[in-house]
Amino acid sequence: MDNHVFTVTEVNNLVKLLLDNEPMLQNVCVRGELSNYKMYPSGHHYFTLKDPEGAIRCVMFKGSAMKLRFRPENGMKVVVTGRVTVFPRDGAYQLYCNTMTPEGVGDLAVAFEQLKAKLYAEGLFDPAHKKPLPAYPEKIAIVTSSAGAAVHDMIRILRRRYPIAKVILLPVRVQGAEAPPEIAGAIRYADKWRIGDVIITGRGGGSMEDLWAFNDERVARAIYQCETPVISAVGHEPDVTISDFVADARASTPSNAAEIAVPDQGELLRWLRGAGERMEQSETARLEALRQRLETLAKKRCMTDQLAYVQDKRMELLHAQQRLGDLAAGQLARKKQGFSALAASLDAMSPLKVLGRGYAMAQSGDGTILKSWRDVTDGERVSVTLGEGGFTATVDKPFEEVRKQ
Repeated sequence: MDNHVFTVTEVNNLVKLLLDNEPMLQNVCVRGELSNYKMYPSGHHYFTLKDPEGAIRCVMFKGSAMKLRFRPENGMKVVVTGRVTVFPRDGAYQLYCNTMTPEGVGDLAVAFEQLKAKLYAEGLFDPAHKKPLPAYPEKIAIVTSSAGAAVHDMIRILRRRYPIAKVILLPVRVQGAEAPPEIAGAIRYADKWRIGDVIITGRGGGSMEDLWAFNDERVARAIYQCETPVISAVGHEPDVTISDFVADARASTPSNAAEIAVPDQGELLRWLRGAGERMEQSETARLEALRQRLETLAKKRCMTDQLAYVQDKRMELLHAQQRLGDLAAGQLARKKQGFSALAASLDAMSPLKVLGRGYAMAQSGDGTILKSWRDVTDGERVSVTLGEGGFTATVDKPFEEVRKQ
């Protein structure tokens, strides 16, 4: 039996099918060193992952690359996850990467990425769910530790920027095993009873372990379910927590949270002054336009001569009467002319005109006009009308019968 001869494409597709059906290669975790790392304008990342004895080509598409929290560089040791398959066009197998983390970051970082991926898949980070912050909040609820410097900074800034707002502090622990349920409970309480028009939750800077309460799933879900807008203010600018992704707004620091939560009274006062000046200018311009209009109206003839309007209307009335009279006379003349033409046409069609030319009209006794010899019988009395007068006669024989004799 002859062996089947494959085409190149068939071989590549067969290898791809085998790799795609191998479960171990569908979610493989690979450690290696980045090499030939390139980011294309399309957003896709192409690179090689190597170790001392081998290398494998890798690709991370735009959707996955956008989720990276660090900038990959050549020589960096990383751990990637993805699937191994073949690109049939060139027959080269490569690793399609879904995630990438620096090697040796620890269990917390892995847990962070796992929870982040889980909540992202559930839609907790969806921008469509985020609520706008109120422009002029009357009450601000702060969920944080009462002992930290962060709360004092926030209160100081809020009082300086927008002193008319009322600040309500809900003290909680922000570090340790008890912190997540306390933070989540305070957020739910503030939302249920409408403690504030906006909620700020967070703490000052620290290590990843110190900030871990705001990476807790319970806190994230409490923020997501909150109907009141929430600002996440955890740590410093480089610090990123799960709360930052879920919250309606992220502040780089607690002080920045106070700044974005309320407007600046100085800017408001300047805006009000500007608005007042614009209103004054607008009203001045409007009054000037009304004054000019009044002067124009005052110079009109109807204002200088009170009877001028009546006289003008009287002239218009006379003119209208004259036009109506002319129209009526013209229409009457046309009607008379038409009547005369119709009377002449009717007179021309009169039977008397025909009789005047020597013709006669015969009628039976009941007045029926005779049109044929068949309409009369022997001895019948008929009336004959001439151009002048007429007479009665007795039918002797119909004309046709006479002619037949």
